[in-house]
Amino acid sequence: MTAVADLPDTALRTEYPFTLPRGYVDQHGVRHRDGVMRLATARDELTTQNDPRVKQNPAYLTVLLLERTITRLGDVRGIDTFVIENLFASDLAFLQDLYRRINQDGHAEVAVGCPHCGQEFAVDIAGDAPGGS
Repeated sequence: MTAVADLPDTALRTEYPFTLPRGYVDQHGVRHRDGVMRLATARDELTTQNDPRVKQNPAYLTVLLLERTITRLGDVRGIDTFVIENLFASDLAFLQDLYRRINQDGHAEVAVGCPHCGQEFAVDIAGDAPGGS
């Protein structure tokens, strides 16, 4: 097994660990915050757009895309529409932004500046955790 640190710099990052701002609370009251989102495929985008629920309500596209691309969320077994639909609004917004950043921008970094010295640097909003495939 190859460790992430052993991968060359040219390796494509396909998984992005994240920590939700609030966390998904399951039916037992357990909060799940740490997860992993993978890059979306063409199939993810095409299949979800043809789903009847999306045709009826275009906003549902987000739910289906997140269901397909979130591979882990705490100890939750099987990320499905129920899980995504029951996220807090702030967590859904976080995941929508993360999805957009990694699939359109190609990274989860955002430029920030130090309020004290003015130095600019990049912060990985997904949690600055190593990813890999």
